[in-house]
Amino acid sequence: MKEFDIIEYFFNRKTQQRKDVATGIGDDCAITIMPLGQSLAVTTDTLVSGVHFPEDTPAGAIAHKALAVSLSDLAAVGAEPAWYSLSISLPEIDKVWLEAFSDSLFELSEYYSVQLIGGDTVKGPLSITVTAHGFVPHDQALMRSGAKPGDLVYVTGTLGDAGVGLDIVQGRLTASQHCSDFLVNRLNYPSPRLLAGTSLRRIASSCIDISDGLANDLAHILKASQCGAKIQIEQLPLSIAIQEAVNADQAFEYALSAGDDYELLFTVSEERKGNLDIALANSNVSATCIGQLTGKKGKLELFFEEEPYKLRNGGFEHFSS
Repeated sequence: MKEFDIIEYFFNRKTQQRKDVATGIGDDCAITIMPLGQSLAVTTDTLVSGVHFPEDTPAGAIAHKALAVSLSDLAAVGAEPAWYSLSISLPEIDKVWLEAFSDSLFELSEYYSVQLIGGDTVKGPLSITVTAHGFVPHDQALMRSGAKPGDLVYVTGTLGDAGVGLDIVQGRLTASQHCSDFLVNRLNYPSPRLLAGTSLRRIASSCIDISDGLANDLAHILKASQCGAKIQIEQLPLSIAIQEAVNADQAFEYALSAGDDYELLFTVSEERKGNLDIALANSNVSATCIGQLTGKKGKLELFFEEEPYKLRNGGFEHFSS
């Protein structure tokens, strides 16, 4: 089986056919149609074996995560997903692996109504690059730079689960079977908060998805918006599974510094906080207020029950020592 056989057999499926795709897989370029009144949101993510996922991660989980993390970026700007391209580097042709990978990829594609429109297949170390495209109405995109001192800080879902899941997979932690299943599933199968993202348009003053840890990603908002933040860590939302798997202090550390949660971190002004519950009612996801922005530019202050708290671990960063 050669490159074009792989593309035709595993990836040129006629499952999700969008009307705004004039030409998809099979030509030199995909041709797509932009709707009137919409801006195009574009994001690219690369996942590398041994860096972004353990080498023995199931193929279906790798495919799900590769697409989900790009969809999460679209959620963070309030965009509706439309199309994506896939570039995959494979060390060898494994038909069973490719079948599981492509089945999972198209299952998620169908769920979010996004269409694979092209890409590339090469021989090399296992890595997957997804470029996702979405639409957001003009002047309604959520940015990192719109927050103001006094805005409230919120997160969706629960935090730290994926970090504990990774440590379980890599043998650094043990937990009961039902806790392990939940936490490892949160690592391997993140849920992009797309509906929550579109619901936050005109309500959130800034937004980012949590990929490198809450503290790290909040720092991006603080830098872009020229604000500081005061976070009450006892308010961090924790799943029952993480509370059973580790002690409270460890759970807070995971929630603050572990990556791969792909929840949304966003800010809302006091004037608009009353609209938040209504906006998120149909997204099937909860949001928790964890603190407030300050005028201390770039300064992140952590408190536990009003006492200063020192974070022991930083979030994930490529090329750091």
